[in-house]
Amino acid sequence: MQHEKNHFILRVSCPATSGIVAAVTSYLAGNSCYIGEMAQFDDEFSGKFFMRAVFRFNDGHAGDIAQLKAGFEVVASDFAMQWELHDTRDPMRVLLMVSKFDHCLTDLLYRYHKGEMDMTITAIVSNHLDLRPMAEREGIRFIYLPVNRDNKAQQEAELMNIIEDTGTELVVLARYMQVLSDDLCKKLAGRAINIHHSFLPGFKGAKPYHQAFDRGVKLIGATAHYVTSDLDEGPIIEQEVQRVDHAYKPDDLVTIGRDTETVALSKAVKFHLQHRVFLNHDKTVIFR
Repeated sequence: MQHEKNHFILRVSCPATSGIVAAVTSYLAGNSCYIGEMAQFDDEFSGKFFMRAVFRFNDGHAGDIAQLKAGFEVVASDFAMQWELHDTRDPMRVLLMVSKFDHCLTDLLYRYHKGEMDMTITAIVSNHLDLRPMAEREGIRFIYLPVNRDNKAQQEAELMNIIEDTGTELVVLARYMQVLSDDLCKKLAGRAINIHHSFLPGFKGAKPYHQAFDRGVKLIGATAHYVTSDLDEGPIIEQEVQRVDHAYKPDDLVTIGRDTETVALSKAVKFHLQHRVFLNHDKTVIFR
């Protein structure tokens, strides 16, 4: 759907009740719209209903999206909907954050250039200078924000200024190795994605893959999730795993770990860019 003329994505969430689908589809049809894709989910545990519809105006009909939005307010009010309407011709504005590891950034930039990531990169922010040459080769603005115990609050305030000044809609922590403050996590709720290694059991601190080797793990994994104040425990968007055995050395596990991290993060970012992810309390609903 990327950049196709006259295509829009409608996202709806509301208390589950009868008549929602009929009301939405009837409204769109009554306004000369053709629905090309639609997905829905009724969560019986939370009592919430979720829907994503992709539509366009019928051929020969110019369509007035502002008028369509205004009219839909009545439908939304009847069902206490939270809703968004997105034009697929408007790429999401994304800020990437990195430290020293380059594999996730490299993968995202590759997919971006291949047309897999429909986004506008507003900047690359880092607390180290290691990846500055990569950003400069790409012609992307690089912003150096070194962080320590004394300046963390100041640098996070500067980061929020950058996000607001650039109109950034999504922040991707592509192996950014700094813990964000609770205050910043709240400000970025639902619009910041992080990637981290995930094992069973979990390994924290330095060299997690070496710890995994010492414990003889059988699965290497990675989790992409929304950032929250609960470290690495935000709503999960995507997870990847790969089976390993006793023959894998620590460096082999590191290599596999990089692969799982890049795949999980790229999928999560793509889902978000395509407006497929809905927050459902501490979980997500994703229409693939």
